[in-house]
Amino acid sequence: MRPSLLSAIVVCLVFVGTATNGDPLLVDLPVGTIRGRDNGEYYSYESIPYAEPPVGALRFEAPRPYVRQWSEIFDATKPPEPCMQWDQDTEGRNKLLGVEDCLTVNVYKPKNASRSSYPVVALIHGGAFMFGAVRQNGHEHFMHSGNVIVAKMNYRLGPLGFASAEDDTLPGNYGLKDQRLALQWIKENIYRFGGEPENILVLGFSSGGAAVHLHLLREDFKELAKSAASFSGTALNPWVMMHNARARAFELGRILRCDKVTNSMELKSCLKSKPAAQIVSAVRNFLVFGYVPFTTFGPVVEPINAPDAFLTQPPREIIKSGNFSQIPWLVSYSREDGGYNAASLLARQPHHGEELIEELNDRWHDLAPYLLFYRHAMKTVEEMDDYSVSLKRRYMGNQTFTLTSYQSVQRIFTDVLFKNGVEEALNLHRQHGRSPIYAYVYDNPADLGIAQALAKRNDVHFGTVHGDDFFLIFANSIRDPKMRPDEQTISQNFIKMLEDFVRSSDGKLFYGSCEFKNNVNEKQFQLLSITRNNCTNKKLERFP
Repeated sequence: MRPSLLSAIVVCLVFVGTATNGDPLLVDLPVGTIRGRDNGEYYSYESIPYAEPPVGALRFEAPRPYVRQWSEIFDATKPPEPCMQWDQDTEGRNKLLGVEDCLTVNVYKPKNASRSSYPVVALIHGGAFMFGAVRQNGHEHFMHSGNVIVAKMNYRLGPLGFASAEDDTLPGNYGLKDQRLALQWIKENIYRFGGEPENILVLGFSSGGAAVHLHLLREDFKELAKSAASFSGTALNPWVMMHNARARAFELGRILRCDKVTNSMELKSCLKSKPAAQIVSAVRNFLVFGYVPFTTFGPVVEPINAPDAFLTQPPREIIKSGNFSQIPWLVSYSREDGGYNAASLLARQPHHGEELIEELNDRWHDLAPYLLFYRHAMKTVEEMDDYSVSLKRRYMGNQTFTLTSYQSVQRIFTDVLFKNGVEEALNLHRQHGRSPIYAYVYDNPADLGIAQALAKRNDVHFGTVHGDDFFLIFANSIRDPKMRPDEQTISQNFIKMLEDFVRSSDGKLFYGSCEFKNNVNEKQFQLLSITRNNCTNKKLERFP
């Protein structure tokens, strides 16, 4: 089909699909009509089901497309319920939040009389594959700019989304499969809202960024997205791929009194019989202290014969094979990303008022493998202990673990949990990829962010931590809602960067006056440094 004819068809579909009877709040979908909300600056259409409820017999199964026909207009004005989770941000002992029937898509469309159609930004939210929600990621900056439609998705989290026996009976990755079905729904239906299905940018932050990378490693992802972006998270970060998923799944069964199971079929049947709240609340039994480790159930490599398998090879093998989607990809990290979860070590303990960091002086060998996700990645205890010793020697020298040495501890967290994985992913993709790959490091601390929230204090300078850049794109209540003048400029630059990225015909990428440099086939890393009032291209042997 000629490109001009295809464009004409898309324009016609957009024109037909944007409204019913001239009412922009009414949108016809294959299963019926929905009514959205007029928010003044934009329209919203929320809580639209894209999959059958993953409950009962459909729990621990790949999602099935939603096909029920509505006899009445569907109310798309209700805010989306988060998927059931053991939520890190919920105060108190009971951190249970959300519902099991949660697989919905949400669409936000700006009012812009100069546009007849819009490119699309599709967000996969973060939360360590364990918690998080679309409502924590404000879309208002995009709506104010008025040049793209934003789509967000819910997906199953924690044990409901990622419990795996590493076999074809309980293969896992249900949350990733949810995301994929949601992206298919967006691709097939976004024209009905005025979106351009040929111009979709899929992006995510933290575990959402890692999920985007995992989708990119599928060759068919290029059918769903034109470009992709991973902020502070790739598939090669150590908290992404689980190493002991089968043992953990059976331990979950033991906690829930599935005592007599002898195989994964019996385990799956028993888990399906338990209340969802009990399954999710069992997460507390896998935490060593606080919310450590922050990912206890996550992505796995599935058997090739697993039904609807999402990932059947380790990510590094896929990248080295070159058999992944060749579309432009942006990756990033913040200068002190490790403020998550290191800052939690500075919270004063209620019973004696001392910081938890001091416990590392006696328990470094016990806690470091959980904090830094190598507890199940090492083959022997000796190997694990040797790595613990080498980390402490390299970053701490002769320092003890105190408030004074916190910056050294945070650097361990930054390098091991975030920066090293971004650097390795960029290195492998520049060798084995053919499509453009771009990278930036952000260094401009927020006045209030994740680190202050975790530490419950404002008297420590944490630097530029996890989310300080991303929350200028998708607003989050965890940071100061009032942006400084420099942050307002940076936010506008980020929004325009992404708007231009999804529209780009040649895959080029700009931030302000700076053009990103492509890393493919380059011997040195091409890294854009973004600071308070500047952006600079750097050629580096290693990430700073």
